[in-house]
Amino acid sequence: MLESVEGYDMKYHQFFNISEWIVTILFSIEYVLRIICVKRPSKYIFSFYGIIDLLSTVPKYLSLVFAGSQYFTALRALRLLRIFRILKLVRFLGESNNLIRALRASRTKIFIFVFVVLIISIILGTLMYLVEGPQHGFNSIPHSIYWTIVTLTTVGYGDISPETPLGQFIATCIMIIGYGIIAVPTGIVSAQYASSRKTEFDKGRSCEDCGADIHRNDAAFCRKCGHKLEDE
Repeated sequence: MLESVEGYDMKYHQFFNISEWIVTILFSIEYVLRIICVKRPSKYIFSFYGIIDLLSTVPKYLSLVFAGSQYFTALRALRLLRIFRILKLVRFLGESNNLIRALRASRTKIFIFVFVVLIISIILGTLMYLVEGPQHGFNSIPHSIYWTIVTLTTVGYGDISPETPLGQFIATCIMIIGYGIIAVPTGIVSAQYASSRKTEFDKGRSCEDCGADIHRNDAAFCRKCGHKLEDE
């Protein structure tokens, strides 16, 4: 039985080792081809992603030369950072810009909201300390404030819990308030996002060719037929 388990482990080890070599070779070919294709190879080689590509490929080759260098193969996890190249596509999506603008426009409201929540947590935490006291686990006001924030955010670690009827009633009120508080930041950002979407598109300019009447404010051509739009 033990020999069969060891045999399976050996097969899996060989399978993953071969797979790793295949992936490493493909990454190496892609790295060399990228250096050949780009106009300025040195700019890519010393760029952030160029260094990441090199560090995620070299350790596998070093394991053939230096003993103990297999530990550096952990650097191959850096290949996951290559996924972030896909995020470069967001620069072509207007929706991402709208979301960023909505977050920036809402930051003051969100800051005020967080400040109000902090004040509420301090008041309710102090009240819980007075109601429950150290004998029920609420050893200090900061400790009680910590419990209030945990309860208000619906996390609920359970390391502290009120035991008196009044404390449990207050805790129930805090839980209900917490559900309402969670929705507020989302509503603020959503309202700002909808507002920015309304101002981004012009519903007044109509295409003379196809009649489409919803275009971006900076659009020069119709989004449907490509006909040139007349300036108002």
